[in-house]
Amino acid sequence: MADEVRKEDVVKKEDVGLKEDKETQEGKVWAILAYLGILCLLPLLLKKENKFALHHGKQGLILFIAEMTALFVNIIPVIGQIVFGVVYLAAGIFSIVGIVKVLMGEYWKAPLISDIADKIKI
Repeated sequence: MADEVRKEDVVKKEDVGLKEDKETQEGKVWAILAYLGILCLLPLLLKKENKFALHHGKQGLILFIAEMTALFVNIIPVIGQIVFGVVYLAAGIFSIVGIVKVLMGEYWKAPLISDIADKIKI
């Protein structure tokens, strides 16, 4: 009797707000790639019709550009190395948070980055 599940005890995903649309589900893998360095180009080039993947792809592109800029600034002694460290730490944190938000199916707007990414027209 204890193992018996009553129909009214079963909680559906839709009932607790966990329902994801088809576009979000299909774009998750591509959106994760957006936060992995140069792989950000894949959703931008191959999944233009998927708004979820495109949104995260644009943010990933801005992160990638920031990382490459920091790499070149690293040439400058001391100041460049400090900037490099700060940018790479921030980019790493943004990437991890972005991947978590993708897995949760959320359109996350990264601080500072999303404002620039929203201006990109593809």
